[in-house]
Amino acid sequence: MKNRTVLRYSLSFRRQVVSDLEEGRFSSIQAAGEHYGIGGSDTIQKWLRRYGKNHLIPKVVIVQKPNEKDQIRQLKQQVAELQRALGKTQAHSILNEEFRFIRHLQLGQDIDSFKKKVDTTRSTQPTSDLP
Repeated sequence: MKNRTVLRYSLSFRRQVVSDLEEGRFSSIQAAGEHYGIGGSDTIQKWLRRYGKNHLIPKVVIVQKPNEKDQIRQLKQQVAELQRALGKTQAHSILNEEFRFIRHLQLGQDIDSFKKKVDTTRSTQPTSDLP
């Protein structure tokens, strides 16, 4: 088992790092960590939350109306349903292509010539069904 060194910082040291950050001595939390030799990435952020004024920790604030949260949830559900439907459609398309390929092999037909025949008959047939 590997020996691990656990560093404990005194309360006065923690407050000193936080006050230096709040006074603007360092440009970022990472710069303060490098200066003082603090290895943990979240250590100084925890100290800022505990001892600081919390204005240096980046925050994300989302302002929503009550019905917007429900709309977002519904839209996410719709996206998930559409993705599932698209996946099924793609799977059916792949299966149809494979079945068509197998059928042409059983009949001894060339697939490329069949595709050309089908494309020419489609384009030459009159479309009387259109309004």
